Amino acid sequence: MSEHHAGGIPGLRGGDHVGITVPDLDEAHDFLVRILGAEYIYTLGAKQADDDWMRRQLGVHPRAVITEIRFYRLATGLNIETFHYETPDGQSPQPRNSDIGGYHLALYVDDLDAAVAYLRKEGVEVMGEPIASRQSAEGQRWIYFRAPWGLQFELVSYPRGKAYEADAPRLLWKPTDPAA
Repeated sequence: MSEHHAGGIPGLRGGDHVGITVPDLDEAHDFLVRILGAEYIYTLGAKQADDDWMRRQLGVHPRAVITEIRFYRLATGLNIETFHYETPDGQSPQPRNSDIGGYHLALYVDDLDAAVAYLRKEGVEVMGEPIASRQSAEGQRWIYFRAPWGLQFELVSYPRGKAYEADAPRLLWKPTDPAA
């Protein structure tokens, strides 16, 4: 049963997947499966068009070619779709968080310290040290790390909840209680 909120898309239930363009599908596969623990699900083959379809549908160069797409399931709350493109107009580097369109993917873990120790043991670039949030997010700790191609991920953990939850009429969705 879906609930429509005024001004929202009718029937919207939530996120389905995040699509990520990567420079090397095998490197991304290793990172997603071995490091993050994602489960590989399936592959789609090449996609190219002789008309304006790639520009119109995807906003890329009309002669860009998607050489392959792979799909992964990450635990209980995120599907990841990886793309590899060949494009005649080149590719921009991974945007920083401060760039327009910059982003990161945040993943919830039960034990932040154990997760950070694991990433460091595996040789993953961990950015700094865990930070304890303040204000409305007090109770949460977080840290950033990078995929081999530069995409920033964040680990977050708030096993006893966040401060805002004490008197909030509505809570953010959380992986520890997906139905709430």
